[in-house]
Amino acid sequence: MATAKTSTRQKILFLAQFSVLLAIEAIVCFTPLGSLPAMGPIVATLSHVPVILAAILLGPAAGSLMGFFFGLFSFLVWTFTPPFAPIAFVFTPFYSLGQFQGNLWSLVICFLPRILIGLVAGAVFSPAKNHPRREIPAAAAGGVLGTLTNTLLVLGGIWLFFGRQYAEGAGFAYDTILAVIGTTVLTSGLPEAVIGGFLAAAVAVPVRRIVFKKG
Repeated sequence: MATAKTSTRQKILFLAQFSVLLAIEAIVCFTPLGSLPAMGPIVATLSHVPVILAAILLGPAAGSLMGFFFGLFSFLVWTFTPPFAPIAFVFTPFYSLGQFQGNLWSLVICFLPRILIGLVAGAVFSPAKNHPRREIPAAAAGGVLGTLTNTLLVLGGIWLFFGRQYAEGAGFAYDTILAVIGTTVLTSGLPEAVIGGFLAAAVAVPVRRIVFKKG
């Protein structure tokens, strides 16, 4: 009976934590509160943060699931209210503007990198979760690496599958696309990675220690 009660409490706690993080994910995806100043058509966001927090607090599977919701919310935004319409096709096959049309690779770009944020962040942190001295650096590393995984796969996917169309839609010459991608990494990807790593260490680890009474 005690084991059953403990299991029920753990499930309730998991659902409560996941629901709170999912609500935060919705806020940062659907409102301007999740946007950060950056250069280029793809702006820096805070949408990766709840994914990282879920991965540290609840494990890689929960982080991956939160990443799926990040991808889903992003898909909805780019389909119905794209922040920069000429490049919306790289994130959704259901938005077209003139000659630009997405395809199944749009869904891969929109979902896979976001799912891998949680998987990578959780996998990096998991070996250190029972070692208090290693938790903070492992969480920071997981946050940074998870964020960079998303950034590099999104931009790499855009370059690989939609390079010329993306350049034309965004309004720059195709032969400068690598420079544009590099600039985007510097102005959007690196700030996002720093924020992800900092919040993973400063928020997720203390909350985890309080909730699970560790450290």
